[in-house]
Amino acid sequence: MEQVVLVLLLLGVGYFSGRIAERRHYTFIAGREAELRHIPAHTLKYPMDRSRPVNDTGMAVGHIVVSQDYFKRFSAILRTVAGGRMAGYETLIDRGRRAAIIRMKESCPGADEFINVRIETSIIGNSGTSRNGLGAIEVLACSTALYYSELLK
Repeated sequence: MEQVVLVLLLLGVGYFSGRIAERRHYTFIAGREAELRHIPAHTLKYPMDRSRPVNDTGMAVGHIVVSQDYFKRFSAILRTVAGGRMAGYETLIDRGRRAAIIRMKESCPGADEFINVRIETSIIGNSGTSRNGLGAIEVLACSTALYYSELLK
């Protein structure tokens, strides 16, 4: 009986500490996104305003590794058996994508627009058959940064 109580207690601690860490990360991401929102980033191959002359271009890259917590791993094991949507992993990938785009924008300071944005996701640290480690996802965002020249009036 004591072992069951200990397991439930540890799962509760894992759940609440994971929620707190995830909430902090989302707060950080929302603040950085608000600061960088004025810089457009899209998947189009061409600039939104083709009439503006482009002065310079650059390769913008941002990546992040986000690890899952113990509670999400436990709930994923249960979802594998019972079936259903894995909402815990959806938030993990969402946080990774948003943070990678922020880092991409920060990699080219002064850029006016980011075009041809591509996002790649890969699983690292857990081969599926290995029980060592929690596993994590790496998200890589890359694009072309455009620097517009000032229009002469």
